[in-house]
Amino acid sequence: MSIVAIARAEIRALDPYSSARMEASGGSVLLNANESPWSASHRCAAGLNRYPDPQPQELVARFAALYGVDPAQVLAGRGSDEAIDLLVRAFCRAGRDAIAICPPTFGMYAVSARIQDAGVVEVRLTHDFNVDVDALLAAINARTKLVFLCSPNNPTGGAVPLSAIKRIAGALSDRALLVVDEAYVEFAGELSALSLLPQFANLAVLRTLSKAHALAGARVGTLIARAEVIALLRRIQAPYPLPVPSIAVALEALSPPAQRETAARIAMLVCERERLAPLLAALPQVRSVLPSAANFLCVRCIDAKATYARLREAGIVVRDVGGYPGLTDCLRISIGAPDENTRLLASLQAREAAA
Repeated sequence: MSIVAIARAEIRALDPYSSARMEASGGSVLLNANESPWSASHRCAAGLNRYPDPQPQELVARFAALYGVDPAQVLAGRGSDEAIDLLVRAFCRAGRDAIAICPPTFGMYAVSARIQDAGVVEVRLTHDFNVDVDALLAAINARTKLVFLCSPNNPTGGAVPLSAIKRIAGALSDRALLVVDEAYVEFAGELSALSLLPQFANLAVLRTLSKAHALAGARVGTLIARAEVIALLRRIQAPYPLPVPSIAVALEALSPPAQRETAARIAMLVCERERLAPLLAALPQVRSVLPSAANFLCVRCIDAKATYARLREAGIVVRDVGGYPGLTDCLRISIGAPDENTRLLASLQAREAAA
């Protein structure tokens, strides 16, 4: 059975919107989209009088090459958030179906579900912030259509072992779609769940250019899954999800020279993460630093709110994640450039000395 069979019947039967740009292939005189025939007068707007391709072929091909999949398995969109929303709308009937998550984790899974009026099954991470596979599988029932795992997890930083992902995907075959969010996987030095795609039809993987590729402002991400899942989501995706400038910078970011620079920057951030973790853990105001495979550290503090306020006074902004279950005393600190990390440490050390 195709995993698409568990999606909403009305979505499977939907006659999708057909955009004018879909009809433009091979044309040189474009009179079908009610666009202006001229570019706007200011120089930076050249070419923006035309709508972009709904799924830019060159960009999709670059993603397919990067992730080692067929282009039909790639959906390009506005970061990972759009794909999360599309998945929930496609698979969850309002008031009837549900998703499963493992808090503390990325908040948009639950937000998208609640907007759709879908249920949210929560299976807490263990005391050391690992996925409890047995508890998760026990909590899933016939209403659960999507299971979200964030690996490395935001905001704790831990990665989900491929063995756990494999077990969950196998147990949920034909029952639910397992979505592995790999927004931070480039910093993990571990195998991606993409390696399991040929084995499991009910597996989907989220990737983004926001983190490792330094394009958070461009809002470009991908969902990689079986072709039938991608085709289903394209039925309900906005006609022109990616703006022309975002497509252009994404293509540049995926060029060989840019990818070499990205690899070097990833290596530097990982080194800085490993440098920073023990230095933070040694501070008197820090209880512990959670193990991280991401580009941030989750830090338990004696008084998280006071530490947060002191850093703000020094012009340093970190994230208070105390609202997440099990993280009431925690701050999430992104790994910055070496000088920024040194400034962070100096500020914390100076404040402690003054106290």
